[in-house]
Formats: sequence, structure tokens, C-alpha cells
Amino acid sequence: MKHFFLALLSMAVLSAQAQTVEEIIQKYNAALGGLDSFNKVTTQKITGVVSTQGNDLPLTVQVINGKALRVDVDVMGQSVVNVYFNGSGWKINPFAGATEATDVTGAELNEYKTQTFVASNLMDYKNRGHQLELVGQEETEGVKVFNLKLTSKDDGKVSNYYISTSDYLLIKSVGTREIQGQEVEISTFYSNYKDFGGLKFACTRSQQANGQVFQEVNYDKVELNVPVDEAIFKK
Repeated sequence: MKHFFLALLSMAVLSAQAQTVEEIIQKYNAALGGLDSFNKVTTQKITGVVSTQGNDLPLTVQVINGKALRVDVDVMGQSVVNVYFNGSGWKINPFAGATEATDVTGAELNEYKTQTFVASNLMDYKNRGHQLELVGQEETEGVKVFNLKLTSKDDGKVSNYYISTSDYLLIKSVGTREIQGQEVEISTFYSNYKDFGGLKFACTRSQQANGQVFQEVNYDKVELNVPVDEAIFKK
């Protein structure tokens, strides 16, 4: 009988935690404008600047929600291009020896695919089959946060997301990325939230590796439901 009640108590604790996670995500989504509204967006175009190694590089991101992604970065008159379309991807990066369109596969392709969605994996984790759990509450960057651990259905990778307990906005995420054949832990800091078409986006995203900032992205404009020609995603 004792074991029975312990089992019931364990189930109750797990249920309470799941409800708490869902409540946090619902409030997070509401703070950004609502998951339904994000999913109803057909296309997205972002213009801004990538700052790295002392250079400010013009950036354009074009998305067909859930289907296609194209990222163009102008580097000293040459274009670095990353593209995903309907399950396949390619890139051009003359600074890495890829002067012609080169196929993208594996973890890199999964990363491209994730970026085709206007709503993030965290916002829509349940519908995409990812696992999410509440690690607990802590303080990061002087802000009290919920620490949520997401395990990706696609590749099993784990990422941690830190959501403010006061306004339910995301202020930090930590995950790994494959860089030159090695897994590197990347911390991304989100700030400068702005409203575009009733939806809120973090317009400044600073990325760190080993505690050092290696890239900062600043959005100047986010346009929703604008014409995006599918031809730009073809090789």
C-alpha cells in the first residue's frame, strides 16, 4: 500500500510539473502575440545587420512559413547564401571555398528547417513532437527566469531556454551547433523586442561561444505576409 501511495504521489508531481510547463509556454506565447497568429503568417521578410569581427554586414531573411528559408549576407560585395526548400538545402559561401551552390545535409539541414517556421520550436514544441520540461527557476543576467529544457524530436539535441518570470519574454537560450566538425555550445541573448503586425520579435540577438561574443544580429524591419517568390529558393 505504501508503494501504491508513493506511485500516486510521483504521478501527481509529474502532472503538476507538466501543467506548470504548459502554463509558462502559454504565457510566453501570449506575450509574443499568440501561437495561432504566428502560425497564420504565410511569409516573412527580415532585413537587418550582422555584426561580426568588427564588420557590419547587411542581412536579408525570407521565409515561406514551414516550407522555405533563404538567408543572404553581403560580405564585402560577395554574397553568403543559405537556403532550405521542401526538405533539401544548399549554400554558397565563397569564404569557405563554396563558390557554387553546395548541398546541405545532416545537422545543418535540420537547423535550416527549424528556421523556416515563424514560430520557434519552443512556442510550438507540442505540435512538433519535442519534449519540454521545467528544470527550475534561477537567475541569469540579473533576471529571475524559468529554465526550460527542450529535447528535439528530430535529432535528440537538447537546448535550454530562459524565460523571464515577470514578462514571460525569452532572454537567453543555450544549445550546441556543429562548427568545423566540432560540437560547440552557443549562448544566444535576446533583447530589443519590437512589435510588427501585432507580433513581437527580439530584434537584437547576441551570440557567444566560450563566453566570447562572436556575432550580433540586429533586425531593422520584420515584414509579414509579403510577396516571396519561390524561384529564389531554387539552385
